[in-house]
Amino acid sequence: MSQPLLPIDVPSAGPGSNTTTFADNMRLPVHRWFRYSAGFSAQWAGSVIEESGAKHVLDPFGGSGTTVIASEEIGVAGIGLDVHPFVTRIAKAKLAWRADPDILVKRANDIRLEAEKERPVVAPPAPLIAKCFPDRKTLLNLLRIRDAVERLRVGDEYDELLWLAFVSIIRACSPAGTAQWQYVLPNKTKSRVAEPLTAFEARVEVFAQDMWAMRSRRSAPEGKIVEADARTLDGVPDGWADLILTSPPYANNFDYADATRLEQSFLGEITGWGDLKQLRKKLMKSATQHMGGWDAAEALESPLIESIREELLAVFGELSSIKRSKAGNKAYDLMVAGYFLDSAQIWHALRRASSPGVKVCYVVGDSAPYGVHVPVERWLGELALAAGFKEWRFEKVRDRNTKWKNRKHNHPLHEGRLWIEG
Repeated sequence: MSQPLLPIDVPSAGPGSNTTTFADNMRLPVHRWFRYSAGFSAQWAGSVIEESGAKHVLDPFGGSGTTVIASEEIGVAGIGLDVHPFVTRIAKAKLAWRADPDILVKRANDIRLEAEKERPVVAPPAPLIAKCFPDRKTLLNLLRIRDAVERLRVGDEYDELLWLAFVSIIRACSPAGTAQWQYVLPNKTKSRVAEPLTAFEARVEVFAQDMWAMRSRRSAPEGKIVEADARTLDGVPDGWADLILTSPPYANNFDYADATRLEQSFLGEITGWGDLKQLRKKLMKSATQHMGGWDAAEALESPLIESIREELLAVFGELSSIKRSKAGNKAYDLMVAGYFLDSAQIWHALRRASSPGVKVCYVVGDSAPYGVHVPVERWLGELALAAGFKEWRFEKVRDRNTKWKNRKHNHPLHEGRLWIEG
């Protein structure tokens, strides 16, 4: 079917817009409490929600809560889901912005007094921690804050706010570099490193300021964050959503299990790569690290991908052939097959959970593993139609892979918004 660049009756931004990135959110109340690079502009999300006239907004890839918090700011009910337990906890903590900032500051002062006591601490066993925190004093102070936060828990929302305040300073207190998408680079260092107690105090002050700034919105419907799989949408009632606004993982080999590895290692939740295996099995198949032990026949023979089967088989075969000539032997063929089987399951779940006439916006980009182009938005659009949605359109926002030559390929890529009418 023909696809005009711009959708009907929805807000849009021109080429070069920054709405597909999280960067602007670091200046916004509550959104800035934790930098989770996978996401989009909260201001743009708010404009979509407001102009759509939606009453119930669903984000099946809720991440750190951008869509749900934007819904609260507009005064609309929102539900966000994510299968990553650590990221879900971050989002839930951010939704505690309605709490009393004065009580938060008082509780933070208690944390600081407790952390200043020279209690013995146990360093996390993960080798990554030793690499990222070579200064013993910094490490000790961070560990004492960590232990004080846990020791002074009383079972309320302030516990989670204080936990998030601590988690959000871990990287700032390490000289280790952070690459795009939050990968940790222990062999690279940054010039400015924060002192833990000062950083924690400053972070709580930011939280308190934002809570005061948001106080006029406390009567808005409270958003909901659920730890659940987008492929099933457990916890979302049938026909609930009249707007679905999300950014799914891209089929570009980014490992979401690794994005918060430093923070989880510091908390003792994981000690090494092996501990990420169980999480990777839960995630949408968007990286070769997620493909261990998975048989592509599950996707290639599934009736759910019938609408794109012929093209998918051609791309799968080409990737399978190319990888045999590459030293890394990356399983991009499996990743692409798994990605679109998961996507088909997600579209069927979304159809169940959405009302007639629903509007859907997917912020998404295409992919070219080993230089083999995967027309992601078109295949997603066809899978949506097969699941019962009525039409799709794609609005390109920006070009990608243009500032430098990619180490693996130089195929031009783009990013934009896939609009679905239900």
